[in-house]
Amino acid sequence: MREENKTYITHLKVTDVPWHRLTTAYGRGTEFPAHLAVLEQMGDLASVKESLYELTANMEHQSTLWHATPFGMVFLSRILEKALKESGKNPVAYFLAGELLDFFACILQCFHDGDEMEHAEPLPLFSDLLKEGNLWSEEYDEEEDEMRYEEDEAFPDDLFYSFYYFSWQAVLAYRNVLEQASEEFAESAVAVLELL
Repeated sequence: MREENKTYITHLKVTDVPWHRLTTAYGRGTEFPAHLAVLEQMGDLASVKESLYELTANMEHQSTLWHATPFGMVFLSRILEKALKESGKNPVAYFLAGELLDFFACILQCFHDGDEMEHAEPLPLFSDLLKEGNLWSEEYDEEEDEMRYEEDEAFPDDLFYSFYYFSWQAVLAYRNVLEQASEEFAESAVAVLELL
């Protein structure tokens, strides 16, 4: 992993990401910060389940990853680290750690499946995903977005493959978190590590 990418991944803040200009399976990532905050707090189980569902359903759909996915993986990796640390004393954290490990395995499998097919080279830098030309319009217009998909020019090949590549890189940057997982999560963590 390029040092520049690792530094970017580990220093990125939720507020650095223009979520409203990133595509998801069902629109744009506008609500991601709110859902990530719910997971970060690990308070109410029902709220955590709801936010986790919203994030995971929008980050991966039928093995397709989206523009918001690599950024979501950065913050979910940090949330996983916290959940693993607190899992012994917080049942919500325990639940979340297990669910996130399963989701990470799913995302990494998507990366490997895509990587085995013919694909463009990824963008050189994670930060390139946020270059102006790669972002969607400032204002969300569902019809306009649908037209862009129908014209089959939704994403240049290098940008599309980068959704997969940098989702993998986001998890790879937090590999040590997986390596230090406690015994109760060891099997799931090893399954994720094997996909790295």
